[in-house]
Amino acid sequence: MLESLLFPKTVAVLGASRKPDKVGHAVLANLLNGGFQGTLVPVNPSAGEILGLAVCPSLEHFSGEIDLGIVVLPAAQVKDAVESCLASGARSVIVISAGFKEVGPEGAEAERELVALCEASGARLMGPNCLGVLNTHHKMNATFAPSVPPEGRIAVISQSGALCVAILDWAASQRIGMSKVISIGNKADLDEVAFLQALAADDATNVIAGYLESIDEGDAFLRAAEEAATVKPVVVLKVGVTQAGARAASSHTGSLAGADIAYGAAFKRSGVIRAENIEALFDYALAFTFQPLPAGDRIAVITNAGGPGIMAADATESLKLRMVAPSEATRESLRKVLPAAAAVGNPIDVIGDADPDRYIRAFEQVQKDPNFDGVLVVVTPQNMTRPLELAEKLAAAHDGTKPLLTAFMGGNAVTPARERLMELGIPNYPAPARAVAAFKAMADYAAWRRRPPRVVARFPANRRRVDRVLQWHVRSGKFQIGEVEAKEILRAYDFRIFPGSLARDADEAVDVADRIGYPVVLKISSPDIIHKSDFGGVRINLANSEQVRDAFDLMMVRVQRLSPNAGIRGAYVERMGPRGREVILGMTQDPQFGPMLMFGLGGIFVEVMKDVTFHLAPITQEEAMQMLMGTRSYALLQGARGQAPVDLNAIALALQRISQLATDYPEIKELDINPLIVGEVGSEAYVADARMTLEPPGTEPR
Repeated sequence: MLESLLFPKTVAVLGASRKPDKVGHAVLANLLNGGFQGTLVPVNPSAGEILGLAVCPSLEHFSGEIDLGIVVLPAAQVKDAVESCLASGARSVIVISAGFKEVGPEGAEAERELVALCEASGARLMGPNCLGVLNTHHKMNATFAPSVPPEGRIAVISQSGALCVAILDWAASQRIGMSKVISIGNKADLDEVAFLQALAADDATNVIAGYLESIDEGDAFLRAAEEAATVKPVVVLKVGVTQAGARAASSHTGSLAGADIAYGAAFKRSGVIRAENIEALFDYALAFTFQPLPAGDRIAVITNAGGPGIMAADATESLKLRMVAPSEATRESLRKVLPAAAAVGNPIDVIGDADPDRYIRAFEQVQKDPNFDGVLVVVTPQNMTRPLELAEKLAAAHDGTKPLLTAFMGGNAVTPARERLMELGIPNYPAPARAVAAFKAMADYAAWRRRPPRVVARFPANRRRVDRVLQWHVRSGKFQIGEVEAKEILRAYDFRIFPGSLARDADEAVDVADRIGYPVVLKISSPDIIHKSDFGGVRINLANSEQVRDAFDLMMVRVQRLSPNAGIRGAYVERMGPRGREVILGMTQDPQFGPMLMFGLGGIFVEVMKDVTFHLAPITQEEAMQMLMGTRSYALLQGARGQAPVDLNAIALALQRISQLATDYPEIKELDINPLIVGEVGSEAYVADARMTLEPPGTEPR
């Protein structure tokens, strides 16, 4: 729980200042004015008294022990200050001072020295280069922020001190309560993982909100986030999502994946709700704080204006929520309590002259309808509306069994109502779309909480065969694994591979074709040619030896003309399989989170539309199916437009086998099965082409 940091009894401020414009003065003033009940020890070698408190020239002059030391001094003096804190018994140290790794190598080395000092004493370090920490329930404001929110149930972890200041000011102005606000700064020691663990166990916190610029330990984050999300919502705004630096991605999967994709996959796995911007971060946090989780994804909209109702319906559909109709009993009840001109579908339009009582009569009917999992009340301030009265009556009528969100639209006419709704624990949003997005976050999180236990299947595999192939490539200095050897590896994991062999000349190609049976496929084999068809390197449906011989000779001529510097091993001759739907399966190793799987339809869907989904390995059967359903083209797999549906279980099984291969062999950096041919339900999918890339020796695999 980091007791000495979040609940200290004695706090020393090293660098306390008499000058109001100094950070050391602001920190001490905030602690004092915030009502901190423990002992405050200002430390300054030249000040006798600050804000009525006696000042120690150094901690050596303080007779007791401290729990927490807060250092607000120039970077050059920080090391000595930390040492004096540790000598005085501090179990936690906050270094607010800047001038460390954010300024260059020398600062980074100084920062490492601070961590080493604290580790040697068994203490924890927060910062450097941070705002500090606020714990409203302990009446401890150890920050230099000018604004303080009231006590509440939302905890904030932020990597940006400046954003923390803005959050505190916004929360104070909106009267939004916070439990803790934690600025982790350079996170030299204490980072988001440590605070996720602490806040998950914090009884004063119901929702954890985070602003993160980087996650350094992906595995630890996944574990901590999942453990926290199991007991309370975790909402994160992740910025800096572009791929850092150039990355030589040689596969489809590697080129389509990026830092943002990896974080999205990590959040999905661990139950973290991702916010797209700072408004969404707190939109979601407020909904989670004040309202119960929905039982499903069906939302009812009550409005007094058609346009805002349509806005809500559009947002609902775009977010793939369900906007179902009321039950027949509810519609009948609504007809009795609403004017004849009212609409009793969904949205339910109580029309423009609705007063608070008409709204409430409609809300009471909708609230008890089992067809709905949540209610959004949209209000425009028309002559009869009386928004403040409506706000109070809504809160009184809400029975707490389903989430109630509101969108009181307008300016001055609805401001008192918005403030009252906040006091009454009903989240209000300036527009219907933001309210619907908050409901979507709640529905997604509730579904994650209801998920079945994760059971990752293990499949028999011939690992000796894989070891043999990989070891040969490493010894030979060949880190691109072409189709022949890649299929050998996949065969070891029980993928269906049709008979085939590498042929170095036309005669050998004919011999292979005669042996395995016609028709056959002929494919160029070259480590320098990735997309074979672009170079005339694929011929299909060859029915006899003459066609094979002609195709081989013509292929060699074309490929050498189009790619004269390519090293050509020959051509791979393979029995041609039945037609089916082409899909692409892939894997790439993410630096933070490890093997990340990809699925998409082949052809234009991956090349042009980039209609793919990603998930972190290892995956379960259910997660594999979720990957399929996550594509926009999923309907085509189900048999849209009169086509027969394909065997979805065969694709899910293939994804699980790749997942096992990737976790068994982290030295495989990238993998593409492109395409996997999938037939109708009951048929067996097979690998038409595949390739892999290994990490070179000396590279640290995950």
